Amino acid sequence: MSVDHAERTGDDDGTRTAAVRIAAAAVRYYAVAPGVRLNVRSGPGTGYALVRTLSEGAEVPIYCQSPGTTVTGPYGTSAIWDNIANGQYVSDTYVHTGSDGYVAARCG
Repeated sequence: MSVDHAERTGDDDGTRTAAVRIAAAAVRYYAVAPGVRLNVRSGPGTGYALVRTLSEGAEVPIYCQSPGTTVTGPYGTSAIWDNIANGQYVSDTYVHTGSDGYVAARCG
């Protein structure tokens, strides 16, 4: 759920809205590899539909990570896919996380 959605729907005591704001504030953004226009997929793999393409110099949030298709990119070879929005995934090998492993909770 996005922060905007929580603010629109609200609740009687504001607890839900505050919790969503705290969760959104805890999300870290990571740079996409320099010079790369990165494909965003509907699931964790190259067999999923193309949703959009990120422009060069983009930064992405990582909400959770999933195993999927193994990909080789500027930051190595990995089967880790980063969930950057609802139904939107990118290969972790194109995102500079500073790690070869998981940096966020597994999706699911």
